[in-house]
Amino acid sequence: PVGAPLSTMSLWQVTLRAGAELDARRMNQYTLTLRAACPGEEEVEGRLFVWVTGRALRCDAPFASTEGDMVRVRADVEPRTPLYAVLPQPLGGLTVFPPSSCCLSLQFRLRNHDTPLMLTRRGLVLAPAGGFDPSKDTQTFRLEIEVMDRHGHNCSGAVRVEVLPSRRPRVTFLEPQQAVTVPEGMCPLEVVTRVHANGDNVRYVILSPVAPALFTIDKVTGEIRSTRRLEVAHAQLLIQAYNALHPADNATATLNVTVQGMDQWAPSCVPAISVSQVAETVSPGSTLVTLRCTDSTGAEGPLRYALEGPPASRSHFRMEGPRLQVNATLDYDSEAMAAVGFQFTATIVVTVGEQPLRSARVPVLVAVTPVNEFSPACPNGAAFTVLETAAFGSTVGHVAGTDRDYPPDSLEYSLEGGTGPTQPFSIDRRTGEIRVVGPLSSQRHKSYRLTVRLMDTHNDLDPAMRRSCLCDVAVRLQAVPDQAPVCTPEVQELQIVARLGSRQPVTRLACQGSPDSAALTYTIAGGNEDGRFWLDRNTLFYTPNDLAEPRTFVLLVEVWGSPGAPRHSTMVALVVHVTPRRTSVPPSTTTRRTTLRKEPLVITRTEAAWHPPAWFVAMLTVSGTLLLATLGCVARSLL
Repeated sequence: PVGAPLSTMSLWQVTLRAGAELDARRMNQYTLTLRAACPGEEEVEGRLFVWVTGRALRCDAPFASTEGDMVRVRADVEPRTPLYAVLPQPLGGLTVFPPSSCCLSLQFRLRNHDTPLMLTRRGLVLAPAGGFDPSKDTQTFRLEIEVMDRHGHNCSGAVRVEVLPSRRPRVTFLEPQQAVTVPEGMCPLEVVTRVHANGDNVRYVILSPVAPALFTIDKVTGEIRSTRRLEVAHAQLLIQAYNALHPADNATATLNVTVQGMDQWAPSCVPAISVSQVAETVSPGSTLVTLRCTDSTGAEGPLRYALEGPPASRSHFRMEGPRLQVNATLDYDSEAMAAVGFQFTATIVVTVGEQPLRSARVPVLVAVTPVNEFSPACPNGAAFTVLETAAFGSTVGHVAGTDRDYPPDSLEYSLEGGTGPTQPFSIDRRTGEIRVVGPLSSQRHKSYRLTVRLMDTHNDLDPAMRRSCLCDVAVRLQAVPDQAPVCTPEVQELQIVARLGSRQPVTRLACQGSPDSAALTYTIAGGNEDGRFWLDRNTLFYTPNDLAEPRTFVLLVEVWGSPGAPRHSTMVALVVHVTPRRTSVPPSTTTRRTTLRKEPLVITRTEAAWHPPAWFVAMLTVSGTLLLATLGCVARSLL
């Protein structure tokens, strides 16, 4: 051990030397002799006894229990994915993730080997190298694991892994039996056909023949190409599609490839390539193209017409002699139509003769165009409520219209009649969100009935073929109770000098009501017994007379806003001192405020206060003093 000074207070720390190891079985006690000396003082010596205790390896309760710890995973988990880890704890226990370097000194051994799961040297339980079988139901695997340290201490436990069924789609071929006919003379690496399987991470491989001599397959796209120039032949390929992450999830299909001989006497057809564009409303049985094919050999026997291509093409179209006809409704608004890109590809095969067959192939492309078939539909019960005090731009609600044409719900919204005083709302053209754009008052309008026009967009090749509908939207105003007007100040003391004239202004009341309330109304409610004062709106006037002595008037003015019931009003107190003109007070018409001396106006305000008794204050003071003294003693003993 080595020492290192910590501070000037002669404190030392004893640490374990780097690279040293403690083993309680070999040495369980150490005696350290420490010597220290301060400058100018004698050296002192002390001893430090260090005991080394051993500790057995223990396992945590879930891992060491009879049933063992439980882990649940899906069957589609990737191969070799860590599922569980057995790691040491500071107190000798075992737990799960994350891994650490302390596992390097432990050895992990799998007691039972009847499981596809794997156990690594670091105590990680991994998924099988080939993944779990997704075709099975819930599977359970049990692993019995023994853990041993370098001193021979060991413990054991068990882990149960429950594999739940996979949620991902299985790999499947829509057509397990397929056949294709190609002409001879195809160049190397020319596409013969393409196979397709549903599923995730699908890859393709030719199982039979093991070493195909004529064809190869692209493992990602499923395209089958020729490896050399094709001659008249027949081949049968066994193709497997599998999930690249879970090879056990696979399916097989059989493909028969017939290479037909070609000669210069093959039938000749016009047109050689057919490209059609039809509306989705075309009725079944309609003819898209009529082939004019001739056989220049003069051989007996009629020409035969067949349609080859993807299943979707063969289900929507058929051949009636040389005519390509619609077999089923072409619904542009369906998900199936969107999946094929709103177009179909196929090949018309024209054959003549018996053996050998002579044939011609006419590629066909049919593009389906949209037709605006359906009108927009209004939402059910479009009614909203908004406060009459809603601010400008506040959201009232959303009008959610629907349209069954593709693309779905592509609508534009507009407000019939526009925005104005009688209709203080606007609507977003894209989202249908209604907003407040004007003042609202429940006294003038209890509710509004809006007419919203829904018009579809991008549902037809012809922009003029648009459909619309009108929707009624009710907006109810929620009234907010009127607040009493606020006057500043509520009590005024005024002094005026009576002068000659018909009327004399005294003061102007400053009151403010609710933003949407009516104009304020003022009236003298008391103190005007002889009618010397009168109001013109918010201005108070005094009518001079033969007043001989100074006099004080106390007036009460009531102010209210809305005329309806109940009425919310405010009282303003006015103390007016009127001095006759002939008194010693200089003549003045200026209104000023002063302090009422003879008849003071007293306002009483009650505040809650707590006055503790004297004994409580004394006890609190003594307790605080004792606490401070105790803290001081503790600090002194520590320092």
